[in-house]
Amino acid sequence: MSAFAPDHAGAQTRFSPNVEPRRDGKRADMLLLHYTGMETGQAAEDWLCNPQSGVSCHYIVHEDGCIVQMAPESLRAWHAGASFWAGETDNNSRSIGIEIVNGGHDYGLPSFPDAQMQAVIALCSDIIARNGIAAERVLAHSDIAPRRKRDPGERFDWALLADAGIGHYVQPAPAGGGRFFGEGDSGQPVEALQAMLALYGYDCPVTGAFDAHTAMVVRAFQRHFRPARVDGVADASTIETLHRLLTALPALA
Repeated sequence: MSAFAPDHAGAQTRFSPNVEPRRDGKRADMLLLHYTGMETGQAAEDWLCNPQSGVSCHYIVHEDGCIVQMAPESLRAWHAGASFWAGETDNNSRSIGIEIVNGGHDYGLPSFPDAQMQAVIALCSDIIARNGIAAERVLAHSDIAPRRKRDPGERFDWALLADAGIGHYVQPAPAGGGRFFGEGDSGQPVEALQAMLALYGYDCPVTGAFDAHTAMVVRAFQRHFRPARVDGVADASTIETLHRLLTALPALA
């Protein structure tokens, strides 16, 4: 396949060969957002379409708002990698992936231009409507791969998407003082924190020990839901924001 009709009416197309059928009859019920983490958008687009790269995604959104679709949504693109969410490890077969052009942490984590964010909103809204994706399954790459990934990062405006009806989001509790937990702590309160993170979907074994993996999961949670301070410490603000999210989950309401 070298030519295909775009699923999103506003997209240009450029086919990536790094795709395959979705496995085991799985369908896309998750939307994953990434940043490209490369110096330029063109370099990122070329890499995603390079047969030797072993990576791809369904869409790339450039800084000027131009949207390029590189794989039909019906196919399995290679953007999630080793990952976990709510018990699922083959998240490539369950997701549609959007790469957002941004240099990322290695290039100073630039802001996302307004034209780009508006294009992301339009694209996400269309994908969600056509595929019936639940709000709580619009996720960051860092949510499903906290040990490896930081994208789209703490400067990505999830609140703006929420205002447009995209994603599961609550107003984060203000960062401040109060009791907190961090690496080296253990006991029932840590176990309760891990259980809440796991209930939301994160790969967070409930051990009662606040280890390095737990800190990475907390950091990923903060990047998405409490970005004012991303430090891997479960302070009162982080725990309260997590509790608000769980309370607002339709499945738990």
